[in-house]
Amino acid sequence: MVIFVSSFFVLIAICGVFYYLTLDKQHSSSDPGFIAFQRTYLVVYLLAQGADWLQGPHVYALYSSYGMTSLQISQLFVAGFGSSMIFGTVIGSFADKLGRKANCILYGILYGLDCLTKHVPSFWVLMIGRLLGGIATSILFSAFESWLVCEHSKRGFSKDLLSVVFSHAVLGNSVIAILAGLVAQGVASQFGFVAPFTLSLILLILVSGLVYLLWTENYGDSSGNFYKSFLSGISAIKNDSKILCLGLIQSFFEGSMYTFVLEWTPALTPVEKLGTKDVKQTIPHGWIFASYMVSIMLGSSIFKYLCRTNSPESFMRVVFAVAAMSLTVPIISPKSQTSIFIAFLVFEVCVGIFWPALGTMRSKYVPEESRATIMNMFRIPLNFIVILILLQDLPMAVTFKCCVIFLFSCSAFQHWMYKACPQTNNSSTRQQVLVLPEGTEEV
Repeated sequence: MVIFVSSFFVLIAICGVFYYLTLDKQHSSSDPGFIAFQRTYLVVYLLAQGADWLQGPHVYALYSSYGMTSLQISQLFVAGFGSSMIFGTVIGSFADKLGRKANCILYGILYGLDCLTKHVPSFWVLMIGRLLGGIATSILFSAFESWLVCEHSKRGFSKDLLSVVFSHAVLGNSVIAILAGLVAQGVASQFGFVAPFTLSLILLILVSGLVYLLWTENYGDSSGNFYKSFLSGISAIKNDSKILCLGLIQSFFEGSMYTFVLEWTPALTPVEKLGTKDVKQTIPHGWIFASYMVSIMLGSSIFKYLCRTNSPESFMRVVFAVAAMSLTVPIISPKSQTSIFIAFLVFEVCVGIFWPALGTMRSKYVPEESRATIMNMFRIPLNFIVILILLQDLPMAVTFKCCVIFLFSCSAFQHWMYKACPQTNNSSTRQQVLVLPEGTEEV
């Protein structure tokens, strides 16, 4: 218990140091237009993420309280990932053709309907909700970023400033996750497991309203049909190895990340022998989750620090290798709770670096006309990986071995991509990654 609580405060201190080190060189623009644009995006995006975070802690508990069996609960979870896998590409094409703003509004509607189904203790009604939630998740992880990148370019802001927006988004998302977990716990204790979903519904209505009122519409290839958009995405992947590498990295890293979410609790839970029975001890899930979120915040600050002298194409090779080595610890020392926990914190720091780095690289290499389509194409293997692991019920050590293989593969793909981008090998170029454009100043 001591290690879990003390690590939270140690991480807060380290995170504060890194934030201070990068605060005076945050390469942000003094342009009021950019500041207002960044604020408009972050407020909406973080509310959308907050609505998602509110639901996470109590989904399983709610299903169980409705009398669902473990098999039925597994089927509901698989349905959510399957829905995202099957319908994600279509939704991506919808965003590129009919508008990213419209798709973000649709996110609030679909996820809101999912929240409404949580009030009905019927397996098939809950199944419909999981299908809608899976589609909404695909929108959350593609349309919002696609709108940001396109709108940032349309308004003529420096590309160098985009990585700062991504970094702030990851930092803010970690704070929102911690707050959402605390709020969800409070309202669930007071009003029942369904209460967080009611609160999430309110946030989703607010998100759709703010997107409608504050955002302008932008498109990918609005002249083509869904089939053309799909073929355009396939063609871009075939003709540009950098896009293929990015997609494979996204699939394998996020697949490992979601698998980690399923496995960290049993990996940290010690088991004691009492007679002939194995009895699992309790662990402070709230403190552990909070430490993970602070680790992600730390990762976002480290990303900004690394960008001063290196490009993401370069340093992400090391980050993926470190992430892989961190998940070897529960394989090598399955009974060392302290070692495993420290390794998991290192992995979460890598997650915090990964999100803004991936967004920055996608903004460089993924074509605008089919951005959301391509992003959702690579959610197909991602969701397939998670579904396969869920259905196989593999031993924990085997599951972590799969994650290690996936993460070392990410490092290899990143190296391949690095070699395919000769401009990133030039040291003078790396030093210009976040150089302030003329007419701006540090904030």
